[in-house]
Amino acid sequence: MEQKELSAFTDQELLAEAKKVKSASIMSALVIGIMAGVVIYSVVMNSIGFLTLIPLYFIYRIVKSPNKARNQELEKLLAERNLT
Repeated sequence: MEQKELSAFTDQELLAEAKKVKSASIMSALVIGIMAGVVIYSVVMNSIGFLTLIPLYFIYRIVKSPNKARNQELEKLLAERNLT
């Protein structure tokens, strides 16, 4: 599925996309918090092991997501169109 250029979106589509980005970032923060809790619990109860590294890897993947450039472009377009 191809993604449309953000500049080709209407104002309504941009606002809907911004809403999706906001909810996705909240979910990412929630998942990162839960995984960090699992890591801390694992270290306290069993010390560092292989199962401790798995959540750390997923936290890294979430933080290093490739959509950050698109999100910055979206914020820029929202500011240009005075939709913020």
